[in-house]
Amino acid sequence: MNDALVSQIETLLKSQPVLLFMKGTPDFPMCGFSAKVSGILKESKTPFATVNILEEPELREGLKVYANWPTFPQLYIGGELVGGCDITVSLHQSGELQRLLEASSNKIDQPA
Repeated sequence: MNDALVSQIETLLKSQPVLLFMKGTPDFPMCGFSAKVSGILKESKTPFATVNILEEPELREGLKVYANWPTFPQLYIGGELVGGCDITVSLHQSGELQRLLEASSNKIDQPA
């Protein structure tokens, strides 16, 4: 993976407190797993950004290497990989996802 791609990924991760790399968009997901995770995030009422990895094949392949995670969606909170669909669903059911989202939101709201 080249330095430019690593830089692009890191810039994206720093740009948003909650970022979902998914297939499609929240309004038009292109797979059930992406639909599930974006639905959970919508339900949480936490603002989140998305990147449609189907529109960026080089980014899609680079993320697999960068994260050492071969599948999508990939949910990042505070620049850290949380996981894919199964992990997100599990964290949501336990209440831990909401705590992670709130902690990330609190960091953004705090003055530097």
